[in-house]
Amino acid sequence: MEPYTVLVVDDETEIRDAIEIYLRNEGITVIQAKDGIEAIDLLNEQTVHLIILDIMMPRLDGIATTFKIREKQNIPIIILSAKSEDIDKILGLQVGADDYVTKPFNPLELIARVKSQLRRYVTLGTYEGGARVIDLHGLTIDPAAKEVAVHGEAVKLTPLEYKIVELLMRNAGRVFSIQEIYERVWNEPCYNAENTVAVHIRKIREKIEIDPKNPRYVKVVWGVGYKMEK
Repeated sequence: MEPYTVLVVDDETEIRDAIEIYLRNEGITVIQAKDGIEAIDLLNEQTVHLIILDIMMPRLDGIATTFKIREKQNIPIIILSAKSEDIDKILGLQVGADDYVTKPFNPLELIARVKSQLRRYVTLGTYEGGARVIDLHGLTIDPAAKEVAVHGEAVKLTPLEYKIVELLMRNAGRVFSIQEIYERVWNEPCYNAENTVAVHIRKIREKIEIDPKNPRYVKVVWGVGYKMEK
């Protein structure tokens, strides 16, 4: 892999050190922070390509930290959660995280998810079809600049939100199942991904639709999946 830098944020030193060992064995540079406040300070000082972020931390927890990071940056964020309940995962995704891993985690799974997110982050917007600007009724996407706008107003999307919008816009009118969206955007097999995809679609609608409850662009085809209206 390329010389990437990953920021590991967890209040437990043993977990930070263990993750660092796994990632360094893959040729990835690792920096550590013990809480969200320290993590944000480091992001202002160093170039980081991905963040692994624990939810339960003192001073500033993972959810609040993700929210603050998303105000300025679209760096991929993988949430670490000691809980297995869906609500924790959904909350993390709602505020802008790109993926989650439940503690205790399998090191091989964590590494695979890190590599997958890094590939998407670095190659963002490289679907086949060129770099031309696509315009659908005022919703535009510029693959070269990685920008999305609604009637000229820029819209700030997370990396995964961008990939979903680009996939749907490049194939306007085509219905994609949840499985297709997950496997093409997350680049891994789809297992129980309904909530994950639904959360991202909801966040996209909140950002690009005038009335998210009556969407103009991203339409649901009940029992089938989603499409971008032509």
